[in-house]
Amino acid sequence: MNKTVSDEEWVEARKGLLRKEMLKDKVAVIYGAAGAVGSTAAHAFAREGARVFLTGRSISKLSKVAEEITSAGLSAEVAEVDALDEQGVNHNLEKIFEKTGRIDISFNAIGIPLQGIEGTPLVELPTDRFLLPLSTYTKSQFITAKAAAKFMIRRKSGIILFHTPDPARLAAPLMGGIAPAWASMEALSRNLSLELAPSGIRTVCVRTTGLPETETITVSFGLHAQASGMTRQQLQGVIESMTHTKRLTTLAELANALVFASSDQAIGMTGAVLNLTGGKISD
Repeated sequence: MNKTVSDEEWVEARKGLLRKEMLKDKVAVIYGAAGAVGSTAAHAFAREGARVFLTGRSISKLSKVAEEITSAGLSAEVAEVDALDEQGVNHNLEKIFEKTGRIDISFNAIGIPLQGIEGTPLVELPTDRFLLPLSTYTKSQFITAKAAAKFMIRRKSGIILFHTPDPARLAAPLMGGIAPAWASMEALSRNLSLELAPSGIRTVCVRTTGLPETETITVSFGLHAQASGMTRQQLQGVIESMTHTKRLTTLAELANALVFASSDQAIGMTGAVLNLTGGKISD
């Protein structure tokens, strides 16, 4: 005897059949794709139909992320690329463009170790430690954005994504050169938009609070807590209390925002910041 399907089940089934993948057939290149942010974005892009190309300095870590994606029947390929190596970045994009004929999404999610950078007053911080985030983040973001733009211009479409935590906009203590580096990324996004939008290329920055699920934030909060005489949990509670929602951004929320920004639904959005700070920053 055939099972009777309820109206509710039928509606849900139709939703699944009719649902359109937001990034179907788009090509996404992710730098630092083995990290928490990069890998989460990779999974989200792939689930929405994108063909993802994962890059980083550790093939073994990248391959693990790619295997997770492809085991679900989705598309992912890996390449060893240092996002500070301009020649290497360009060569990798050339190979991807030759294979696919397009570069639709570029997202640089690289990070650096925070020990010796955060948790120290600026007047006590050695100059080379202050400059390290600027020479890493700003340089790398410029290299990957410029390289992607050259290929996107050929098709007059594409988006360059940035991710910055809230100290890019708000004053926060003991951040060393990290906050100025994040602020420079937001400025770079605005300037790129002004120059590239006439060629059909968009730039969007997604701004979050700390992402407590990540190892980076575990280290960061630990350094700040130690310098402030608090426990890590106490420090996180203080930061959470500064938001309207009394909680911090999640990786899933960041990934959803990146997908939306990359989709055709956000075609009118460029030079903008998607604010996921839960009201900590009110624009």
